[in-house]
Amino acid sequence: MRKKIFLFLFSFIFVFNFENKADEGMWIPMLLKKYNIEDMKKKGFKLTAEDIYSVNQICMKDAVMIFGGGCTGELISDEGLLITNHHCGYGQIQKHSSLKNDYLTDGFWAMSREEELANPNLNVTFLVRIEDLTERILKDVDDNLNEKERQEKIASNIAFAEAEAREGTNYKAKVKSFFYGNEYYLFVSEVYKDVRLVGAPPSAIGKFGGDTDNWMWPRHTGDFSIFRIYADKDNKPAEYSADNVPYKPKKHFPISLKGVEKGDFTMVFGYPGRTEEYLTSFAIASKINTLNPSKINIRQKKIDIMLEAMNKDRKVRIQYASKHAGTSNAWKKWIGEKRGLERLNAIGKKKKLEKQFSLWAKDQSLKIYSELLPRYEKIYEELTTYSLASDYFYEAGYSLDIIRFVTKFKSFKSINKNTPEAEIKSKIFKLNSSIKSFFKDYDKETDKKIFTEILKIYYKNTKKNFRPDIFNIVEKKFKGDINKYADYFYKKSIFVDQKKLRKFLDKFKASKLKKLKKEN
Repeated sequence: MRKKIFLFLFSFIFVFNFENKADEGMWIPMLLKKYNIEDMKKKGFKLTAEDIYSVNQICMKDAVMIFGGGCTGELISDEGLLITNHHCGYGQIQKHSSLKNDYLTDGFWAMSREEELANPNLNVTFLVRIEDLTERILKDVDDNLNEKERQEKIASNIAFAEAEAREGTNYKAKVKSFFYGNEYYLFVSEVYKDVRLVGAPPSAIGKFGGDTDNWMWPRHTGDFSIFRIYADKDNKPAEYSADNVPYKPKKHFPISLKGVEKGDFTMVFGYPGRTEEYLTSFAIASKINTLNPSKINIRQKKIDIMLEAMNKDRKVRIQYASKHAGTSNAWKKWIGEKRGLERLNAIGKKKKLEKQFSLWAKDQSLKIYSELLPRYEKIYEELTTYSLASDYFYEAGYSLDIIRFVTKFKSFKSINKNTPEAEIKSKIFKLNSSIKSFFKDYDKETDKKIFTEILKIYYKNTKKNFRPDIFNIVEKKFKGDINKYADYFYKKSIFVDQKKLRKFLDKFKASKLKKLKKEN
């Protein structure tokens, strides 16, 4: 599942006991020994907490990784072979697909190492260790600070901790807040950048059921794809090179052909995005009644336009397959989330818990807690307005293909007549690579339809004070007519024409920037 913005939480998702009743939540591996392992053993788990997570010995964490931006992958061989979901590898399969080689429809299998396909910008991330830094991050953070001062102090403490963890290593280090800022954990990780596609089933298997089946249980999909990690000759992370060799992992998972029996202990180990199990009834009401319906509506329009174009043209079908899948993923999630919350009466159940909490606070004479829920209600009433504006900005603005593409040229803002030629050439080189990737999967007619219809939704459903400045131009120059604005943009802008854009870069001069900014 794709996300441009995500909170990386390393945890267990579900543990099933013999009655198939799930214990679920955000279980942090380093805390399993303290909180969970004894209960897990009672339900049939036969390993130790150290077999799952340990800093001092090889364990399961060494065979589980973040695949790409937020999926989970598992090593299944001692030569770097990994398996992940088909929908996680879908974007890479699509990038390698064309009218000549339609790997999306037909599947792909490398018959030799030489046939494995490189994937620029794809990486996998292995956890090295987790540390509880709560005390250090919250040092000198007390009630005497206002919220701005508090956040600045926390950010400063985090920056120092991350820099210290990275010093003298090739590791990445990131401090993440848990439980809404009450605890802070440091994640130290190692990133491998040469990951190659080895195999994927045809869409009839890997995407069986399509979006109707997604986010549903049980599923009937062969939802897998296979990749291989490559490293340098010392088994260290390296950029893609023909000289790289298959990665030798510390641990990999053997594959059993014995199958499973009813009641077998099952554990899912991975990298979910985030948990929201502690939301109040007011937050859930905001999701059900306002936020999710708006996002569903925007994505439904995108999906409809994409499908119409994809069904008409085989080339467009390949070009937009990954975009359609990514758009549909969250769309289906939000639909199911809304239905599930309503069906299970989540608001009513939360209100019952909140009533119990309020009675407890009153009995304990804890005024600070008894005032908490009324404050939450008022805050969410105000916050929903801003959350909705934020959702429209990302869903109906920034998420548009052409808008995100144009933002890649932001680095040109800093160029002036004194900018060194070498720096300009470096920027242009990177942009040329982005141009090639963007236009491979771009259809101007489809993009224009999406751009036009989504901007109409944006314009109609947001208050003027929340709209981007571009709508002022639409109102003044085009009298609020989105169709006329879109016609003008797609006729005049060089960003929708690969030849014009490359010509501009080939003959680039700093003096041309003013004209470019004015026209676009």
